[in-house]
Parts: sequence; structure tokens; C-alpha cells
Amino acid sequence: MTANGWLQFLLYFAVLVLLMRPLGIYMARVFEGQRTFLDPVLKPVERLLYRLFGVNSDEQMNWREYTMAMLLFSFVSLVLTYVIERAQHFLPWNPQGFPGVTPALAWNTAASFTTNTNWQSYVPEVTMSYLTQMAGLAYHNFLSAAVGIAVAIALVRGVARQQANTIGNFWVDSTRSILYVLLPISVILALVLVSQGVVQNLKPYTQAQTLEHATQIIAQGPVASQEAIKMLGTNGGGFFNTNSAHPFENPTPFSNFLEIMAIFIIPAALTVTLGRMTKSPGHGWAVFACMTLLFAVALVTVYWAESQPHPLLHGVDQRTTALQAGGNQEGKDVRFGIAGSALFATVTTDASCGAVNSMHDSFTPLGGMVVLSNIMLGEIVFGGVGSGLYGMLIYVVLSVFIAGLMVGRTPEYLGKKIEAYDVKMAMLYVLIFPLVILVLTAASVLTSAGLNGISNPGPHGLTQILYAFTSAAGNNGSAFAGINGNTNWYNIGLGFTMLAGRFLMMVPMLGLAGNLALKKSVPPSPGTFPVNSSLFTILLTGVILIVGALTFFPALSLGPILEHLLLHHAVLF
Repeated sequence: MTANGWLQFLLYFAVLVLLMRPLGIYMARVFEGQRTFLDPVLKPVERLLYRLFGVNSDEQMNWREYTMAMLLFSFVSLVLTYVIERAQHFLPWNPQGFPGVTPALAWNTAASFTTNTNWQSYVPEVTMSYLTQMAGLAYHNFLSAAVGIAVAIALVRGVARQQANTIGNFWVDSTRSILYVLLPISVILALVLVSQGVVQNLKPYTQAQTLEHATQIIAQGPVASQEAIKMLGTNGGGFFNTNSAHPFENPTPFSNFLEIMAIFIIPAALTVTLGRMTKSPGHGWAVFACMTLLFAVALVTVYWAESQPHPLLHGVDQRTTALQAGGNQEGKDVRFGIAGSALFATVTTDASCGAVNSMHDSFTPLGGMVVLSNIMLGEIVFGGVGSGLYGMLIYVVLSVFIAGLMVGRTPEYLGKKIEAYDVKMAMLYVLIFPLVILVLTAASVLTSAGLNGISNPGPHGLTQILYAFTSAAGNNGSAFAGINGNTNWYNIGLGFTMLAGRFLMMVPMLGLAGNLALKKSVPPSPGTFPVNSSLFTILLTGVILIVGALTFFPALSLGPILEHLLLHHAVLF
């Protein structure tokens, strides 16, 4: 642990706080239909799109209509991506002549990118054509991110509106998410990444002669455009198999900083949007403070764990001790070091991103446990674009419910009384996540098809399987790379897990939004628990940790915790 490492963390957080407020205010104006500085350019485009697709932008939807529109849109885009993958050998922009993707893998990939997961059971640069990368995958990076933002805004409207039967218009919200938020920032970010050396072309792969007179194939393609939206939309799927550890995706320390900033900027800014749209800025900052506290604890723990020398190598001899002085360098790029790798790993698992610049499978047992636990919390510590905010608001509802029980009065959230239906929807959301993960992990451990995919026995192998299903249900997409996910068992099972982790959790959340919108607001009373105070931040943090610990601690005990204890007794896996 070095001063340089701590300086990186402080600089990152300072820039994040500096940028999040103006972006959050801007997004509030976008989704409240107020004028923005981009209106002269984008408003005509927006109106044209509505005319082309027959959308009445003035029409409002109740929560059932909003949900059906979101599900139908996602289903059609999933089928379209599957067809593009299967037929890519007939389609243009395939200079390498890649064949069509196999059915199970095409299903997994279509489900993955539809749900904003971007789990990749394949090597992208030798599997997907340029057209598939752009029209099938990068296109989904925009659409799935827009769906997440739209659904989060719908929940915020449900909190803000009074005695209303509607929560917005899905087609308007998703269109404005792309036009006014994702697309402009992505264009700027892509150009800056190109300036850093990220490649962007449609050329065939280059054949190069090595010094040993062998032929090496150097993959390239439209990388910068996909890199920008994969980070900004917290998608995470890389153009190359090694993702953001590849020098064509992430060539410099500055590009590394930009990429991890892009992951957090919209989720952080949405807390400001929450405060503006509900007319309670203090509540937005209280939610942000909870996210920051959980993020800081995770970051410090990962950095500490990865900075420790290996217990079985430390002190063996002077040379080995010197090599281990910096900590666990296995699986990390020397360009970024332990500090840059720890920061990236914490950010990408706190958000539902999944992009990596180091291999989580090579982290120490405790370091790997923390990045896994970040996803197990539901990826609400900033989280994905939109999904992080609405996931956190579910815990807000549970927290005010618990606070109401403690003081013996009906719980209230920003003037809305939290009743039985609201708590049922919140609990349904919370229970679906661990149910999907633990059931399918157990099934994989008990079957040869599941066990054949792991590369390590014992607790590390269990962690590989547990991480895979947690990442899929959390729509993260990162992996303990020792697992082979390109089998029928994992391609099909993880595909259904991703869909469940996205859409089965969205439906009760939108039901909660619709019910909150119907309620009238009551003035605060002496018994009202304030949701804009440091006490509320502490309560919210405690509820999140208790729910996560009670749900997943037994599984973690059999995986990374046991591996850590055995490691200090010279037992390796």
C-alpha cells in the first residue's frame, strides 16, 4: 500500500464528485421534459424518431403498460441479436470469414447483452464479426443501458408523483436516455480514447512477422466506439478476450482513469437526479453517502489484501521476498499495478459493469471474496446505470419500514406511507436474487456438467461457480476466469440466470413504483424518520450489510473464507 495508490483513489473520487452534480441536474431536466442546451440539435431528431415509430410522446403509461413495453422491447432485441449471431457468415463486414455462432453460445450472448450483463463465454476477436460486434453487441450496449435508466426514472417518478396512475412513457424515457445522455458522452469519450491509442477501424486483421520468423495475427477493429459505451453504460463486454487489460482497449494510465470514471459517473449522478426530481436533495446525498461508504470499505479491503505478500513465498529467500514486497502481482498488468487493479476491480463489481483490467481469479482469497461480495449486495453500490439506483431504492423502502417498526408507527418515505403491498414487492425483489444464484450454484456443484467447467478443485472451484451465477444474476459479466463457461450447461443456465436477474426483479420494482405513484403525500410529523440524515445513511448501510451477510455468508464460508484459512496452512487448490 503506497502513497501513490492512495493518491489515485482520492483523485478519482474528487473528480467523480466534481462531475456528478452537473450531470445529475442535467438528467433531471432531460427526464422532466425541461429545455437543455442540446435541444436545438436533438429535439428535431427526437420528434422524427417518434413520427417514424408511431410514438405519442404525450401519452403516459401506468406501471403495467410500462412493464409490458419494456419486456416486449427487450424480447425483440434479444431475438434480433440471436439472429445476427447465427447468420453472421452470410452478412457483410466479416473480413475474417467467421462462421455463425453455435446455438447455445448465441443464446447466452443474446441474453447477456439484452440484460446489460455482457458475460462472454467466447473469445470475441475470433468469434464475432465486425457487424455482430457493432449491430448486435454495441447496439445492445446503448439499448440495455437506456432501459435501466428509464426504469430507474419510472421508480423515481413513482416516489415523486401524488395520486397519479402513471409513471411516464417507456418509449420516451428510453429514447431520451440514448439521445441526450448516452450518445453524446459516448462520442466524446470514444474520441478521447482514440487519442490515447485505442484502435478504431474496419480493416482485416494484420499479419505480422515476429523476430523468430513466425506469423502473428494482430486483431483490431471498431474498438473505441464499443469501449466508450461499454463503460458508460456499465455493460463491460470487451472487444478483446482480455477486456480492458488489452493495450488496444486500455493503452495508458489516463485511458484507465477515464474508463473507470465512465463506469461510475451516471450511477453517481442519478443520486443527484433523485434528489432533484423528488424535491429532496438531502435524500439524494444520503443515498450517495451510503454508496460511498460501502465503496470505500470494499476498496480499502481489496487494496490491502492484494498488497500482502503470498504467505507461502514470503521470506523463502531474499530474491523471492523482494519480488513479493509489492504484493500479489499475479494476473495484474504492470502498467496499472496493484492500486490501479484494485480500484478497477472494486468499481467494476460495485457497478454492474464487468469490464476488467486484471484477472479476479488470480486475486487473493480475501480480495476475490470482496469483489464477489460487491455483486452479492445486488450491485447497488452505485451499481449499473439505472439498476443501481432502483436497487438501492428497494433497500430504502425496507429501511424506512424497519425504522417505522422500531418507533411503532406507519413507515413513511418522502411523505408516502409504506404499506403491506410495498413491502411485499420490495421483499420479492430482494428474494429473487439469492434464490436464483444459490439454487443454480448448488445444481452445478452436484452435477458433472457443472463440475467439468471448473479449473480448480475445493473451495476455489466452488468460488468459480458461485461467482459465475452471482455475476449473471447481478448482470455484472465479470468472471473468475478459471471457469469454462462455453458449455451447454453454463451457456443455457447462465442465460436464464441473466434474464431472471434482470426482468424478474424489474417487474415487482415497477409494481412498487406504480403503487407509490397512487398515494398522496402526507406532511412530516414528529414521528417521521428523516431520510436525508446521516442516521438514515447508517441505517440503510446496516440493512444492506445484514441482508447480504445473512444470505450469502454460508456460501462464502465454504468458498473464499475456507480457501484463505487453508492457504495459511499450506493447502493450495
